[in-house]
Amino acid sequence: MHPPPTARPRSRDLGVTVGELPTGPHNALTDVPGIRVGHTTLIRPPRVHSGVTAIVPDAVGPDRPLPAGVFAGNGYGKLIGATQIAELGALETPVLLTSTLSAFRAADALVGWILERPEGADARSLNPVVGECNDGLLSDIRSRPVREEHVRTALDTASDGPVAEGCVGGGTGLTALGFKAGIGTSSRRLPLAGREITLGVLVQANFGGTLRVRGRTVTPADVGLPAEGPDPQAGSCMVVAATDAPLDARQLTRLARRCVYALARVGAAYGHGSGDYGLAFGTNPLGTPAGPAVVPDDVLDPLFTAALDAVEESVLNSLLTATTTTGPHGDTRHPLPARPLLALLE
Repeated sequence: MHPPPTARPRSRDLGVTVGELPTGPHNALTDVPGIRVGHTTLIRPPRVHSGVTAIVPDAVGPDRPLPAGVFAGNGYGKLIGATQIAELGALETPVLLTSTLSAFRAADALVGWILERPEGADARSLNPVVGECNDGLLSDIRSRPVREEHVRTALDTASDGPVAEGCVGGGTGLTALGFKAGIGTSSRRLPLAGREITLGVLVQANFGGTLRVRGRTVTPADVGLPAEGPDPQAGSCMVVAATDAPLDARQLTRLARRCVYALARVGAAYGHGSGDYGLAFGTNPLGTPAGPAVVPDDVLDPLFTAALDAVEESVLNSLLTATTTTGPHGDTRHPLPARPLLALLE
């Protein structure tokens, strides 16, 4: 199937599917009930290609944390809030994804946003969670363009509908595997312990390596693109997974590991300078007295498979839906072109 002329295709639009499990209606993180996503995109070419993405669980708050787990495949990153999640297994705030040097302003803005809301009225401690990738190749990262108003807009406009992908929000200035990349998302539905559950994934893709699609390596030259030099900051990927499956923090940490492992399927190099993180959380608040019983570990294999498949598809979506971008120093990166990719796979 060829993409429509006015829109860039997703992986499934091209018939490139991953795994056998069905997706949710939007094939996105927002297919998990109670999850919303918002973006603020900042483009002032050629100097600024940046932004912030907000993942907002309806049920979260400092007085009603969600079970969560985190895993660092390679810890060269600034995942604000990671140590408390690792220690307590609890997520207290929405999750923000942005540019490396804007992460600290974003965290402060998130704290202010929470303290002003009813769920933060009595808070005396708060653990904001902000992930980041380095967009310094295609954006003036030192200008720290993401401000408080941009964070608030992403949080306030987050919706549960289709999720914009590619050069949006925290993915605006990113590159991965030799191509222009950005935000990508996917979901899976599956039976687990006698009930149907949904797993959703969103990636902020910015890592090095050589792309693999259906087991075949794909370089820019293979699909007719000019060969570019190596990215000076060829690293980092934030993978955020959410599920309505009844899991505890330990099990969610296991799920977060699989999210990072999945990057190897598409050719991640896990280089020295790469911050490769998985964050997984559940939508059932901790301490809910009438909540479903936690599922046993020995039934988790289908969920792990779903995570591997959804992350792989999310990365492909981030590469396919991006747009050609030229940065302040003349560097240009192109997205993965659909028709040459299909010809190569055939």
